[in-house]
Amino acid sequence: MEFKILKKSKKSRARLGVLKTSHGEVLTPSLVPVATRATVKTLSADEAKATKSQILISNTFHLHLRPGEKILKSAGGIHKFMNWDRPLMTDSGGFQVFSLGFGRDTKVGKILKIFPGVHGEKDIKKNTQPKFLKITDDGVTFRSPIDGRELFMGPRESIKIQENIGADIIFAFDECTSPLAERAYIVESLKRTHVWAKACLKARKSKNQALFGIIQGSHFKDLREESAGFINSLPFDGFGIGGDLGSSKEMMRDILKWTIPRLNEERPRHLLGIGYLEDMEDVIKSGIDLFDCTVPTHYGRRGIAFVSGGKLNLNQSKYLKDKNPLDKKCICMVCETYTRSYLCHLFRAEEITGMKLLTFHNLYFFNTYVEILREKIKKGIL
Repeated sequence: MEFKILKKSKKSRARLGVLKTSHGEVLTPSLVPVATRATVKTLSADEAKATKSQILISNTFHLHLRPGEKILKSAGGIHKFMNWDRPLMTDSGGFQVFSLGFGRDTKVGKILKIFPGVHGEKDIKKNTQPKFLKITDDGVTFRSPIDGRELFMGPRESIKIQENIGADIIFAFDECTSPLAERAYIVESLKRTHVWAKACLKARKSKNQALFGIIQGSHFKDLREESAGFINSLPFDGFGIGGDLGSSKEMMRDILKWTIPRLNEERPRHLLGIGYLEDMEDVIKSGIDLFDCTVPTHYGRRGIAFVSGGKLNLNQSKYLKDKNPLDKKCICMVCETYTRSYLCHLFRAEEITGMKLLTFHNLYFFNTYVEILREKIKKGIL
């Protein structure tokens, strides 16, 4: 992998770049759509390309469960397996430490106000364990959400699985922490993540994959700065900024301000799991090059379309008589071909074609928006 900065903004930390891999190039900043199980849900590989998606990210934990990395390796790697000839990432499984652990226990997400849940006191104390998995200094023991069988994943296991999957960019195994964890818990978790980062580098055998280290530290300034400095000191090819991002989007922006200046600017920076439309300009101005998010696909499958004026809920009967396209300013295949009336009918009739069409439009809309932001950086506006 090669990363070249083409232009730096004079108004912010935003920058234009190009990320080169053996499967092609990515113009940055870029959205990284989520292909959890080696597919963007409801879309073929060709359809995902037609949405202007440059790079995808798949999920190591779920691919380990099904079909298993041995199947992927025997197919010639994930690119051939899913017929995707553009760049691809795999995460490490670290997010599942949170989502199947304390996230499941407390029903909260990485940012409390984005994922409403328990907003009380910090009730995850030092040495506390989630109900459904066990975290140790060696790794994490999970219960399969498919059949309940026990499985273990640590830094060595994660790297081996990711190497067998064969993505262009892989991530170090870490613990994604909960915004409900107290400082003492975060301190211990950060020590583990840093030990695991070094173990991932030691376990790495493939020279054809870039390995990104992940910065943690929750919403604590000194811990984020410590983690950024530590991960930056190691020979990673790029950086992931992960973990919980506090109690609000303002806190997320603060975390990026604390973190980005401590990272080698010659290496790419990826913000894990964040990418709402309203976030994009802020995270790009903070200096982020890549960011993955399920929002366009998740919302699309549930009948929500992102358009120039906001969002449309195509489940609502009022759109049955609306003969307009989703968005008159959008030139995607869906907007040029179908009416709101037809799309509303599909969702109210529970036809899966509606999910495909809104997923396509939303991804096209998001990717077009990021294109506009790249152009603003180029022109010196952003």
